[in-house]
Amino acid sequence: MKYKVIAPGRVNLIGEHTDYNQGFVLPAAIGLFLELTCESKQGRNITATAEGLGVPEIFSLDTLAPVIRDPLWIDYLKGVCWALEKAGHLLSGADISIHSNLPIGSGLSSSAALELATAKALTAANGLEIPLSELALICQQAENEFVKVRCGIMDQYAVALGRKNHALLLDCRSLDYKYIPLSLGKHCLLIIDSRVERSLGSSVYNRRREECEETVRRLSAISKKEFNSLREVTLDDLKECCAYLPDILYRRGRFVVEENIRVQEAAAALQGEDLLSFGYFMKRSHAGLRDLYEVSCPELDLIVDTVVPVNGVLGARMTGAGFGGCALVLLERDVVAAVTRQIEAAFTAMNWCKPYFYTVEIVQGIRLVEIP
Repeated sequence: MKYKVIAPGRVNLIGEHTDYNQGFVLPAAIGLFLELTCESKQGRNITATAEGLGVPEIFSLDTLAPVIRDPLWIDYLKGVCWALEKAGHLLSGADISIHSNLPIGSGLSSSAALELATAKALTAANGLEIPLSELALICQQAENEFVKVRCGIMDQYAVALGRKNHALLLDCRSLDYKYIPLSLGKHCLLIIDSRVERSLGSSVYNRRREECEETVRRLSAISKKEFNSLREVTLDDLKECCAYLPDILYRRGRFVVEENIRVQEAAAALQGEDLLSFGYFMKRSHAGLRDLYEVSCPELDLIVDTVVPVNGVLGARMTGAGFGGCALVLLERDVVAAVTRQIEAAFTAMNWCKPYFYTVEIVQGIRLVEIP
């Protein structure tokens, strides 16, 4: 039997670096896709071909081991196989081919799309029925333990459970979620790819998570309260302990606590169709990511600084883990062309590569198609 899986990328509207702190996030699946076809075969070998990424890769399901170097694209696929079998789901061999218009390394969850597409295709090919929420957790485990990127659950949940014209308000502690309507009217979402690539496995992403964990440990010791994550910390807790915390840990904690508040306020604004307030929260989020969490970069800051003063632009922020990747702009459709020209001119003046632009629709999550 042969199957095709269509897995969207995702954009995070607001709520960055809160997922691995058991906080709140507000992502949405977008109309940029990875398509994976899978045909089962006898034996225990997987052959995978990805358009534009070189020769086919062949590996055995019997010899999988977590990576000890910077990950390659095939490692995400291997990791899913490893995590599925670790969960007790025995797999057979398969031939897999991948085509994608999702930019790699740009913060739009190409890795999560690959993971979920692989998991959904292989489970279908092996006659397994696993709920999408469980598949998302298996894929997160693959990325955490096999690929060694300590991501939260947001990307996998957004790819798996996205709904057309809705954002997904996800509580990353309880995994409760609800859909928030995106009534954009004359406005749209513009993604601007800075073309600054980053590899999460070798970046300071894991270091940020370690800093948050250290902040929690110190706050617990100083305040004599038992905090399990920054989700449980309030701004008052931080203020009471700030004199005893290293400045860098205070700033990391402050960003996460404030960002959790912003996510809930932003979701309420969307529910009330208050796009002006939502745009304000986007701008405050970027300022925190730039100044407190320090995960922006000159290219992303230039995008935000250039577009925010433009009439018709309601808000802008970097989106994704940072250190490069994309910015998200909420703006009137009529000013997209003008904003594009201004960003191109600003990048040209700095002798930077021309960025890429995507006006995206909000789409449903992963889809499985059986091919006769």
